[in-house]
Amino acid sequence: MNQIKLFIELTRLGRPVGFMLLFWPCLWGLTIVYDFNSDLLNYFFYCALFLSGSVLMRSAGCIVNDIADKNFDKKVERTKNRPIASGKVSVKLASVYALFLCSVAFLVLINFNNFTILMALISMPLAFTYPLMKRITYWPQLFLGITFNYGLILAWISISNEISVVPIIFYLGAIFWTLGYDTIYGFQDIKDDEIIGVKSTSIKFKNNPKKFLYISYSLFISSLFLIGILMQFKIYYFLFMIIPILHLLVFQVKKLNTGLSNDCLTKFKSNNLLGLIIFINIIVGKLI
Repeated sequence: MNQIKLFIELTRLGRPVGFMLLFWPCLWGLTIVYDFNSDLLNYFFYCALFLSGSVLMRSAGCIVNDIADKNFDKKVERTKNRPIASGKVSVKLASVYALFLCSVAFLVLINFNNFTILMALISMPLAFTYPLMKRITYWPQLFLGITFNYGLILAWISISNEISVVPIIFYLGAIFWTLGYDTIYGFQDIKDDEIIGVKSTSIKFKNNPKKFLYISYSLFISSLFLIGILMQFKIYYFLFMIIPILHLLVFQVKKLNTGLSNDCLTKFKSNNLLGLIIFINIIVGKLI
């Protein structure tokens, strides 16, 4: 039981917000491309595949991140008790866990068409080099956004078997969404990160974070409007947009207190609800 608890802690399975933030872009991409006049069971089958893949790859990514950051994690109050940093799980055992999770994820991946499999495999190096970015650039959140939202592209081509301007615009917008919420998340550790030399957008924009967040979220909102126009969504889609706009610009940014770790964490976690709201909005645009 102790090993199971350590595995759950290592993979963050007890914190579903992480894998849901990976899953929402997949669901958005799948929903905008799917023809709901066809077999609905097939839609739910693809939803299950992408959810499984999100859980597996996020879990593997957490392990790889903790292996790469074990020496940094020891020096940060919030992360010093993580299984690898605290020595409760060895790097060798953690590597076995990561390899196992990736193997199961590959079994999920082979259910898709060849184009989706190829595009997914191409993204793997980027996914596993992300932990190194905080050592060399103040923009690790940008690389996280590129990686975390890639499922939107994969979901689109899993149905259409081709790429188009719609998922690309949506993908680029979603990158700025991640750039915003992970910058908020980074403010929890900003003092420790500055001491140990870790870089982040939280540090880069610490003197005027809200301006940076407003720009990032405004670009994301603009992409949502553009997607609605390109997909010829119903007017209700655009009326419903007021909810994510208020959530992003008022609740997350205007009311953000970067000096309070709990407030930063609350604002970060609220993006799980935002993912659901945008999903509902897409459904409204397509079907109502």
